[in-house]
Amino acid sequence: MEPKKTLFAFAFVLFFAFNCFGQTSVKTADVKAGQNSALQSLKSSAAYAEILLKKTELQANLESLVLEYTEEYPKIKEIRFTLDALQKETGRLNKMKSADASQLTLALGKLVVRKIELEADVWALLKNYNDGHPDVKRAKRKVEIYEAAIREILG
Repeated sequence: MEPKKTLFAFAFVLFFAFNCFGQTSVKTADVKAGQNSALQSLKSSAAYAEILLKKTELQANLESLVLEYTEEYPKIKEIRFTLDALQKETGRLNKMKSADASQLTLALGKLVVRKIELEADVWALLKNYNDGHPDVKRAKRKVEIYEAAIREILG
């Protein structure tokens, strides 16, 4: 009689464990599949391609400069700043839902790339001028205009 109770208890524990852990792994798999789908839609978008093109160009330039100059060379610093900004923008697009993939157009990619170029201009101007300088103010205003256009598209 005792072995039957033990067998029954063991079967119950297995059944319970299978149901609990099985559902968790299915839910985890569904979440991962959703994330992969969203990531795939991002990577297949025209906006991502435009940003990737700019990133690739910058990385190629950086590689050639690093062979001849130190990390303190101004152009290397500027490229690294721009690459960091591109990475932030890519992360921003990564956070979008896959339903928003239709917004990731070539125009959006060009807006993002141009905004980052303008941010690099502001960064370079701030090395020589303070925030109140007219050139800095103009450059910052351009960045704000591009950011507003990007927000309008992304909603």
